[in-house]
Amino acid sequence: MTVSTAPAAPAPAIGVPGRRRWLGMVIIGLGVSLIIVDATIVNVMLPRVVADLRLTTSGAEWVTSVYSLVFAALLIPFGMAGDVYGRRRMFLLGTVVFVLASLLAAAAGGGGALIGARVLQGVGASMILPATLSTVTAVFHGRDRAVAFGIWGSLIGGMAALGPLLGGWLATSYGWRWAFGVNLPIGAVVIAGALILVPETRDRTAPRGVDWTGGLLAAAGLGAAVFALIEGQRYGWWHPLRPFSAGTLHWHAGISPVPVALAAGVVALGALLAVERARAAAGRPVVLDLALFRIPSFRRGNAAASLISVGELGLMFTLPLFLQDVHGDSPLQVSVAILPLALGTLVVGGFAARLSRRVGAARMLQAGMALETVAVLLIGLTTRAGTTGYALAPWMLLYGVGLGLTTAQLTNIVLRDVPRARAGLASGTQSTARQVGSALGIALIGAVFATSLSHVMTDRLRDTGAGAGQGGVYAARLRDSAGTFARDLRHGDPRVARAADESLAVATDRAAFVTAGLLGLGFVLTLGLRQPPEPDPAESHP
Repeated sequence: MTVSTAPAAPAPAIGVPGRRRWLGMVIIGLGVSLIIVDATIVNVMLPRVVADLRLTTSGAEWVTSVYSLVFAALLIPFGMAGDVYGRRRMFLLGTVVFVLASLLAAAAGGGGALIGARVLQGVGASMILPATLSTVTAVFHGRDRAVAFGIWGSLIGGMAALGPLLGGWLATSYGWRWAFGVNLPIGAVVIAGALILVPETRDRTAPRGVDWTGGLLAAAGLGAAVFALIEGQRYGWWHPLRPFSAGTLHWHAGISPVPVALAAGVVALGALLAVERARAAAGRPVVLDLALFRIPSFRRGNAAASLISVGELGLMFTLPLFLQDVHGDSPLQVSVAILPLALGTLVVGGFAARLSRRVGAARMLQAGMALETVAVLLIGLTTRAGTTGYALAPWMLLYGVGLGLTTAQLTNIVLRDVPRARAGLASGTQSTARQVGSALGIALIGAVFATSLSHVMTDRLRDTGAGAGQGGVYAARLRDSAGTFARDLRHGDPRVARAADESLAVATDRAAFVTAGLLGLGFVLTLGLRQPPEPDPAESHP
């Protein structure tokens, strides 16, 4: 996961002693680390969670996507609230919510409880992130501000790389619940440190009020879209395949709830556009500044940002399932197998600034999108039932290099033509676009993966005559278990077990091909972008 927010304009630094400022920066860094690690830590341990809690494929998708969904919807409203009511207050409240939600996740006895905990984690994360960067902007100035921004951005990249390794190690050595439980001691240090070392800051010029209506409409619209993508293969895209219940709600209509949810999402997003247009005309705060989308670089850059996240999160959803379900790899082995991705990203980040000065940010972005597209296409072409994670390492490294090139300069391109007074909201919109892409990527690629599992398993069993008339049952269980049912099949007919492994490989292939197509679309969107002007290093943002 990559995020980026920026202040509307460099604010004058408040009077804080130098040593205390940098100690406070350590605390801010720990807070950022909590939410970034948690966004990536779940992927490698997901098969263990699925097996332990007996999650369906849709349940697994919700566990991973709902965090990004809530994060996306509430990031800008809570950023506004921090400017008005106090950033340290928002940072502390967000950390408390996040830690309590982590404990609920660690203690979850079922899929519903875990998904609910992930919702609360998303709420906490959306409070923490904007408060950290705004605090850095208020406390540091000049060269120190540039250094602090560099630390903030490096932490995001480093923690995103560390997350899968940490998750793999904890899940393998102690169990997946510890991957959530470890947030308690870290969170306690963050809370105590923030109370002592981080000063309270506000934006005295910020307009009063927060656009909660816009945030809720965005959450409703995006949530309905994600629901449709995740649950379509389970409840039917039009005709109902099974009864639907949610709490006291029982759906008995002759049509699946999926198209109804999709229509409701369209209505909610349409209402969002109308509300935001009216609020902007009245001079009130908005979560979505529609006027910014008239700027071509902003519009194209945010579309590319969403598609980059679709590719990254979609890939990280399917590959761990394939490697653990087919080869029996441990979460730690999977995290080592995908380590080249993180290495490629970090290595490129080390010289991205110099490379940008030589070839231009736009060309770097285009090259990165092209490399990502080719790498994911090669992953799809390479993956077979016998393919190990180490055989995919070259393509993971190539993908990481591409990801490093794209994320290094995307913010500058998105903000290139945005007036400085609106840069804060514009950059927050980019972060939101990334989180929307993450949620939709998991939902869309997960739907391709699940549908392919069922269809391919049915075809393989019919072609071989295996399954003793149970082909439909086996296919449904393989689909609904996110592929973990393949492990149980190894104790029976070897032809059925082989069919399950081949189905997982083909489903991973198809998911990769769809991902490559979306990344290719992102590449097309970046064509024609020109080099943005060099930012002032004293006022730069990550």
